[in-house]
Amino acid sequence: MRRWAALAAFLAISLGGGLLIGSRNIPDDWYRHLEKPWFNPPDWVFAPAWTVLYILIAIAGWTVWQSGNRKALTAWAVQMALNFLWSPLFFSAHATLPALVVIVGMLAAILAFLVRTAPRDRTAFWCFVPYAVWVAYATLLNGAIGWLNG
Repeated sequence: MRRWAALAAFLAISLGGGLLIGSRNIPDDWYRHLEKPWFNPPDWVFAPAWTVLYILIAIAGWTVWQSGNRKALTAWAVQMALNFLWSPLFFSAHATLPALVVIVGMLAAILAFLVRTAPRDRTAFWCFVPYAVWVAYATLLNGAIGWLNG
């Protein structure tokens, strides 16, 4: 029973926290009027992509918590904190450069998580691979928006 309660907690943190942060930091007129690169996806892509990613993030965190992999769990917590910081910086504060610094740190924490789980926890590792790809893409997108509008 404790095991499933822990999964529910990881889902509440990741998915619940992500939905809460996302609902309080939505793209506004500032974002709509920014010049965006040709590879910017349509707005409707973000909600389903992040929903799936937050579920995978929760499963990965839960998996490393169960295995006692403290280094991976630390990387998970760091990336989660940076993840929750990015949207307020970018969408609410309109601070593209600080947001870029945060997302680069988030990508580094995600890569650290992958390194720490690759040899021991294939489930956590593969849950984070799509997230790493998405955040690498989002980092490029954040950088391009900052450059085009700087």
